Amino acid sequence: MAEHVETSERVAELEEPGKIRTLAESLWFPVFFALGFVFCYLLAFHSPAPHHIEVAVADETAAARIGTALNHASPGAFDIQPVATADQARQAVLDRDATAAYSADPAHPTLFVAKADGYLLESVLNQAFAPVAAQTGHALTVIDLAPTEPGDAMGTGMFYLVLIWNIPSYIVVMMLLRAVTLSRRAKVATLVGFGALLTLIGYAGGVAMDVIPNDPVAIPVAFLLTQAVSLTSFGLVPLVKQWFPGVAMGLFVLLSMPSSGGAVPIQMVPGFFRALHPIFPMGNLIEALRGLFYFDGEGVLRPILVLCAWVLLGVVLIAGHSLLQRRKAGVVEESPVEDPALEMPRPTAIPVHDRHFGEPVPTLTGAVHADDGRPVPGAAVTVMDGRGHQLVRTTTDGEGRYAVAGLPEQFVDLVVSAPGFEATASRALVREGGTAHRDFTLRGRQPLISAAR
Repeated sequence: MAEHVETSERVAELEEPGKIRTLAESLWFPVFFALGFVFCYLLAFHSPAPHHIEVAVADETAAARIGTALNHASPGAFDIQPVATADQARQAVLDRDATAAYSADPAHPTLFVAKADGYLLESVLNQAFAPVAAQTGHALTVIDLAPTEPGDAMGTGMFYLVLIWNIPSYIVVMMLLRAVTLSRRAKVATLVGFGALLTLIGYAGGVAMDVIPNDPVAIPVAFLLTQAVSLTSFGLVPLVKQWFPGVAMGLFVLLSMPSSGGAVPIQMVPGFFRALHPIFPMGNLIEALRGLFYFDGEGVLRPILVLCAWVLLGVVLIAGHSLLQRRKAGVVEESPVEDPALEMPRPTAIPVHDRHFGEPVPTLTGAVHADDGRPVPGAAVTVMDGRGHQLVRTTTDGEGRYAVAGLPEQFVDLVVSAPGFEATASRALVREGGTAHRDFTLRGRQPLISAAR
C-alpha cells in the first residue's frame, strides 16, 4: 500500500510540469536571436563611421599636411601613407596595400578609389577629400580602379551572394539533425554534396544577374565557405548539444554578417567587428572573391587559408567525436555502432507505426496491457531522469503502444498510469545506437469497501 501511495504521489507531481522551465526552454532561442540583432546588427550598422581608412598620398609634404587636417576634422578616421609619386599611390590601391589613394597635384587633384570595396566607402572618401582638393582651386577628380559589375551598382551584391552560401550551409545541419536514421558518414556526404550544389546555384545566379564576373575560379573558393560553415556546425552538435542553434547562429549569422565587410565596409563598423573580420569565414570569402574578381588575385592567399582552417576544424570535431564514441563502445563491451546517428538531445514522443526513411528512430518503445491481456489505449507514460526530472510524457495509441526518441544515454525511470488502473513504474537503460524496450501490465484498481458496523 505504501509503495502504491508513493507511486501515485510521484505521478501526481508529474501531471503539471513547471511552466517557467517550459517557457524558458521554448523561448530562449528567440530571445537570444532578438538580443543578437540588437547588439550585433543595430550596434554595428546604426551609425557607420570611418575608422583607420588607409589612404596613400603622393608627396610626403602634402601627406603630412593632409593627414593633420583630416585627423583634426575626423580623429582616427584616416591613416595617411606617404608615397613618392601618384603612380605609386595608385598602385597601392591595386595591390590592396591601401583602400584609396590621393594625388596632391595642385593642378589636377585626383582620388583613386575601388568601388568593389563598397559604395559607402567611396562616398565617405569623396566627402573627405573634396574639401582638400577645393583648397587648390580645382575640383576633385575621382577614378574608380575596381568598378563592380553592372548588376552590383551599390557594391553590396557580393554580400548578398555570399549569404546564399553561408546561411543554407547552417540550416542544412539543423534539418539533418532530424534524420536520425542516417549515419554520420551519410550526413557528412550529404553536407558535401549539398555544398557543391549550393555553390553552383549561387554562382550561376550571381553571373546571370551580373553581380559577379563569369570567373569559374571562384567556384572552389565559394565551396570552401559552405564546408567551413556546415562541417564546423555539424562538429559542434555533440559539444554544445541543445544549445547548438544559438551557438551556430551566433557564430555564422549574428557575428559573421556584421564582421564580413559586405553590407557596411569593415572600416566603418565598431572595433569589435573589425577584429573578427580576419577570423570568420564569411568575411574571408568576401575578401578572397574581391581579390579574384577585381584585383588580379592580390590578397587572396590568406583568406583562402583561413577558410581551409575552418574546414579542417569541422573535420577534426567530427572525427574526434566519432573516435570518442568508438572508445565508449569498447568500454561497455558492446559492438560499436558504425557511424552512429547524431541527434539533438531533446526527448520527444513520436507516433508508433512502421518507420519511414528520415523519421526519428525511437530510443524507447513498449506496450501497456491490462492484466487480462487487453491493450490499454490512452495510458500516460512519463519518462524521468535519475534526479526525478520529467524528460518527456506521452500516451499509448489504440493498441497500447508508445515510442519516444531523443532520450539521453543513461538510466531513465518510467511511470505508467491510466484511469481505472493502479500506476506502476520501471527503469530502463538507454544506450546510443540502440532502442530500449519496456512493456507494462496494469492491474485494475480495486474499489474501496467500507467496513460494515
